[in-house]
Amino acid sequence: MRILVTGGAGFLGSHLIDRLMEQGHEVICLDNFFTGTKRNIFKWIGHPYFEMVRHDITEPIRLEVDQIYHLACPASPVHYQYNPVKTIKTNVIGTLNMLGLAKRVKARFFLASTSEIYGDPEVHPQVEEYRGNVNTIGIRSCYDEGKRVAETLAFDYHRQNGVDVRVARIFNTYGPRMQQNDGRVVSNFIVQALKGIPLTVYGDGSQTRSFCYVSDLIEGFIRLMNNEEHTGPVNLGNPGEYTILQLAQAIQAKIDSSVPIQFETLPKDDPRRRQPDITKAKTWLGWEPTIALEEGLKLTIDDFRDRLSSQ
Repeated sequence: MRILVTGGAGFLGSHLIDRLMEQGHEVICLDNFFTGTKRNIFKWIGHPYFEMVRHDITEPIRLEVDQIYHLACPASPVHYQYNPVKTIKTNVIGTLNMLGLAKRVKARFFLASTSEIYGDPEVHPQVEEYRGNVNTIGIRSCYDEGKRVAETLAFDYHRQNGVDVRVARIFNTYGPRMQQNDGRVVSNFIVQALKGIPLTVYGDGSQTRSFCYVSDLIEGFIRLMNNEEHTGPVNLGNPGEYTILQLAQAIQAKIDSSVPIQFETLPKDDPRRRQPDITKAKTWLGWEPTIALEEGLKLTIDDFRDRLSSQ
């Protein structure tokens, strides 16, 4: 099968490409390298079934493919707030371009949406039927609302033009190849602890997140894309709920217990609780996470340690 992965040089995209290449597919990686890096896909460059295209999806492109995994968009607050107008253009114009491509070539289209569409949720845990509590004019809305519009576009193309769509709502994911400067809580804590600087916890650390290891998430992607019955949206994430302070303490204990924890002011619109209800993923896809946080953190810390030591 010939498969396009937008954002393929990024954290999630490169892990997805690994799986698709190992399964014997022809893979086209499309990336503008705003947050992605060639290092993530270097081992496939030169492979006869792999093609790398430097391209910004806000511009149209013509390709012949059977499936499209649409992952392209900066996903961490540091990066999507750096250029919020570009972020929303990527989510809206970029998604329009990819859906237009799917329509023309009759490809199945997978949208990597996000738990951020639930905003600061008033329903816990979050089920797919929950419509969210999002600040439309906040500093995070370029991403939150951008992904909500991307979902709207996907289902409108499905209803109006018959495009075969799949929509996944991704909850916090971590693992090897996370960027050191992406501002996500797992990478922040690991880098700080390895460098011996205080771990920055915002607020009192009582806000919660659920952490899914990257290999589990990619398995969910592939199962949803190849499911013949359900379009989604489907929550993909680990239902284990941890406070940010608990995460900081776990990483502190694994790396250097002498590194202190430093409390800072909570950012605006930071969600208080985040936990997926994965009943649909279990029922429709036979999917649930298998990697415990303890195991996943060890693998992620080892990867960061190796990269930092080689710099």
